[in-house]
Amino acid sequence: MNVKEQLNLILLNAARKEHHADWNWRGVNSPFARLYMVESGTARVLMPDGVYQIQPGKLYMIPAFVTHSYENDGFFTINYIHVYDDMNIFDRWNFPFVVDACDLDAMLIKRLLDINPGRELTRSDPGSYDNMPTLMQNIAINEQFTYHSVIETKGILLQLFSRFLDKASLKKDNMDTRIINVMRFIRENIERDITLRDLSSFCYLTNDHLIRLFKKEMQCTPVQYINQKKIEKAQLMLIIGEKSIKDIAYSLSFGNLSYFYRLFKKTIGISPNLYKTRMGNPL
Repeated sequence: MNVKEQLNLILLNAARKEHHADWNWRGVNSPFARLYMVESGTARVLMPDGVYQIQPGKLYMIPAFVTHSYENDGFFTINYIHVYDDMNIFDRWNFPFVVDACDLDAMLIKRLLDINPGRELTRSDPGSYDNMPTLMQNIAINEQFTYHSVIETKGILLQLFSRFLDKASLKKDNMDTRIINVMRFIRENIERDITLRDLSSFCYLTNDHLIRLFKKEMQCTPVQYINQKKIEKAQLMLIIGEKSIKDIAYSLSFGNLSYFYRLFKKTIGISPNLYKTRMGNPL
């Protein structure tokens, strides 16, 4: 990565977990990234580009909103870290799934767990476990941590994340800078009612020109992209927040609650209510 990116990494969950042929979940897709370091044993992760065997000596990362599956038929021990980046860096960059780990990485993860007790998930079955209360409790714990421990946590996350940055690449190396700026504007104002006129004025283009250029680069219209980003934000808020579905819709500037429900179901495949009650977090 050759350009400077703003990162705001938020720790959601972190723990060391022993598995006994019980890490077998299909179709996992979450609005946060997962970092893994295996201590002993092996397992398999099915990613969109193939099947990977995870083992000691490596760091692994699964970006947000990447559908994947797990397979494990023996004993293995893993350290897992769930991280949310509210700057949506995964929209713009491709990251490697695996990088080499060093002794320092193991020490950093141990330190991260030491200064963040109570961040583990007590169950891992995404089909039967409603993890919302646990996630909300873990997020609420942030308020009980001292300022220096919060800063240290962010520093550790940045160090671990940096291992992947050297191998990262822009999803579109030749993307028009005007579209990059428009995407940044959308990201930074996602809770506003963003109009096409807002975007065209921001990048000094006509509405029609912006639509043509954006569709050429992103294979969707600006409005479709805005709606996708709003629904992704709603997914996260449904998992880690205490707001009602109505308040979430209004906080994202959906003036029509029925429209929010229809758009959510069209995008995710299920209603916000069902997503809220079924969403699970495999460890």
